[in-house]
Amino acid sequence: MMNGIEAVIFDLDGSLVDSMWIWKDIDIDYLGRFGLEPPPDLSREIEGKSFSETAAYFKERFSLPDSVEQIKADWNRMAWDKYMNEVPLKDGVGEYLDWCLSKNIRLGIATSNSRELVNSIARVHGLEHVFQCIMTSCDVGRGKPAPDIYLAVAGQLGIPPRACLVFEDIIPGILAGKAAGMKVCAVEDAYSLEQAEEKKALADYYISHFSEVLQG
Repeated sequence: MMNGIEAVIFDLDGSLVDSMWIWKDIDIDYLGRFGLEPPPDLSREIEGKSFSETAAYFKERFSLPDSVEQIKADWNRMAWDKYMNEVPLKDGVGEYLDWCLSKNIRLGIATSNSRELVNSIARVHGLEHVFQCIMTSCDVGRGKPAPDIYLAVAGQLGIPPRACLVFEDIIPGILAGKAAGMKVCAVEDAYSLEQAEEKKALADYYISHFSEVLQG
């Protein structure tokens, strides 16, 4: 998997950190404020969207009175404590990052989450100086499956797409990495277990634990 790879780019939620469960809880609590319940298709409808795109989607679909900026601010506040205290790195990530650093492989994060939360997560886990580039979909304007964010991170890292490996846990993210011309490894996550076979078919590789990468 690592042959010819000069940069590794991680999605954040569900790929680098075990956090997808947070957003289902936040959707329930947030919409509950307005006397609403999350519809069954909500998760799939917003999958891959940027933080701003998701807030705009909520405002329109649920006819919310708050501005997009207010919705985003509320979500950041609701997620803050959980990210700071309840979200671990995915199994084996620490060892894999150490290995990449020992091989001078450049590292980046390409996330649909907010800038405030991703920076806080990096600080909590001591990763600020591990990643040479941390970028959000809001920075590039379009969320996944558009390849924009992966191409932008590769550009910042100074590595051609063909020499980049992406780790992603959702289908729109896998499609974004492939559309960018990169190798993609799908990461197993409880949130998307029912999509495991489709993820395997779309990605170049599939892992349930990061130790598998180093084991070949």
